[in-house]
Amino acid sequence: MSIRRFLSTGLLLTTLSATAQTKPAAPAMSQRMTDAFMSWYPDSILIGNRTTARWDYEQGLMMKALERVWMRTGDPKYFSYIQKDLDKFVQADGSIRTYKQEDYNLDNMATGHALLLMSQVSLGSSAAQQKYIKAAQYLRKQLDGQPRTKAGGFWHKKVYPNQMWLDGLYMAQPFYSEYSNVFNQPTGFDDVAKQFALIEKNLVDPKTGLLYHGYDESKEQKWANKTTGQSPNFWDRGMGWYAMALVDVLDYFPANHPQRAQLVKDLQRLAPVLAKYQDSKTGTWSLVVDQGSRKGNYAEASGSSMFVYALAKGVRLGYLDSKYAAVAKKGYDGLLKTFVTTEAGNALAFNGTVSVGGLGGNPYRDGSFEYYLSEPLRKNDLKGVGPFIMASVEMEIAAESAAGKGKTVGLDNYFNHEIRKSPLTGEPEPWHYTWEERQHGGFYLWGNQFRELGAKTVTIPTAPTAAALKNVNVYIIVDPDSKKESPKPNFVQPADVQAISDWVKAGGTLVLMANDTSNCEIPRFNTLAKAFGIQFTNTSMNMVQGSQFDQGLVTLPAGNSVFKTARTAYVKELSVLDVKSPAKPLISNGNSVIMATAKVGKGTVFAIGDPWLYNEYTDGRKIPAKFENFQAGKDLATWLLQQSNAK
Repeated sequence: MSIRRFLSTGLLLTTLSATAQTKPAAPAMSQRMTDAFMSWYPDSILIGNRTTARWDYEQGLMMKALERVWMRTGDPKYFSYIQKDLDKFVQADGSIRTYKQEDYNLDNMATGHALLLMSQVSLGSSAAQQKYIKAAQYLRKQLDGQPRTKAGGFWHKKVYPNQMWLDGLYMAQPFYSEYSNVFNQPTGFDDVAKQFALIEKNLVDPKTGLLYHGYDESKEQKWANKTTGQSPNFWDRGMGWYAMALVDVLDYFPANHPQRAQLVKDLQRLAPVLAKYQDSKTGTWSLVVDQGSRKGNYAEASGSSMFVYALAKGVRLGYLDSKYAAVAKKGYDGLLKTFVTTEAGNALAFNGTVSVGGLGGNPYRDGSFEYYLSEPLRKNDLKGVGPFIMASVEMEIAAESAAGKGKTVGLDNYFNHEIRKSPLTGEPEPWHYTWEERQHGGFYLWGNQFRELGAKTVTIPTAPTAAALKNVNVYIIVDPDSKKESPKPNFVQPADVQAISDWVKAGGTLVLMANDTSNCEIPRFNTLAKAFGIQFTNTSMNMVQGSQFDQGLVTLPAGNSVFKTARTAYVKELSVLDVKSPAKPLISNGNSVIMATAKVGKGTVFAIGDPWLYNEYTDGRKIPAKFENFQAGKDLATWLLQQSNAK
């Protein structure tokens, strides 16, 4: 039975069964392949035929795939796997076992993003994070000494002098970009942009638009064209690394950076080229991209997966025309049909990945058509598995992104405007319930759910005037500051109440999240809530003692209008609501109203007396699995987007 038919059958059975509503949905393809990978390597990531683990780019590739699946599911086992594997290498002083900075090998940078992940999330104490911060800084120092071409391009490796390879763009630039973002080092973005500009200048074939695998500035290598320095062929995975690098660095590039637009143009230049060389029957791409019909050439899994990922993500983020969604979908269907097989125990396998592809070295690799075909294929090779998982995540997002298409979710940073000293840069930064914060108190995961549903998330740092809310569909106000939290808090004023009320009546969707009275400015916040028939009372409930998590249990009964899938939530120390028309209770515990909604004019209001969807209680790492805060957050995000009318 085909995968698509299996899923359709499963949905039908769920509809027909009265008891199926309480059963978990079948795991998505991204989870199934990730779980298969973890079953192959339960203790550490081994590369190819090695018997011992070492710091490696394939390790970094898989960690990125694991992170995306964790972000998508809230299942902590994926995070735990990343941390466990990293801890086999990262020492207390920030040194990295098996890594040699003096090799100046760009491949060694690819695992750096996992160090940055650990540098940003809460790990119990600041001290626990220090080894990851130090390791990320140590890895970053490699780039300061990395040999460069005369034009300023990084050599792929010290042992490959004067050479830039497509592979190196993925190995180093996403890490370099994220590091520059996290540590507020804006000059790094200029350098990243330069690397892409040099590739576009030296490796793009003007006739086909395809990219040659490598470039030798000195033109001394036997594989190098004596006029251009280019290698002789278009290798699919090399181009795949480059395509993934383009869409990934844009995650971190500042919106106002002068070269950001050029990177988008580079991706837009590449997309029609990929579409042109896609096999019209299978949807896949050939190992040597432009010679699909040549004897011996074949559909290759890793490059095909990378192209699907880059195209799908490019469409999702608005870099590419929506017509490329069909190219990605056709490619993904080709991946499922051509490379994915099911083995004993319903575990998945991924076939058809070429083991390696390089230039020069010993034995010498001349970059010829015959050379690329001489490299063996491998089953479950991580260079194919990782991109396939990431492509699967993108296709799963694409299937549900219509809910938020064209809509903007604004998060207040005016009434809630706490400032702290950044633990990474030492500079002042907003924190507590922000989209960007990945530590416990941030809304990073909830914001990601809105974005995966197709919406744009923005921060609103000003008072809620008509102009500030003009293009906002969902407006979220969380835990307004008291004088204890902010020296000069912005209290809710009558003009704010009027502006927000007018905005809601015109069709806006408002979310009010208070806190218990000792941690929130309630009286003035209530002047806003009162406009919609809601009051946050001085009565607090679910006062959890230590790790007695059951004291924070909130039941989400079937049939409620908001939470279609989640049935239990963890909400601690919440302010009970007092509700009158037009508001109505949504979730109650006995006579205590926990959540309420209101229809006002064309708009909608949702209220709860706690910020309960911050990372600490959605990322799966702290509270027991029976609490479904992650899924409840997605249910709520979906409902909020459904209420709003695109403006």
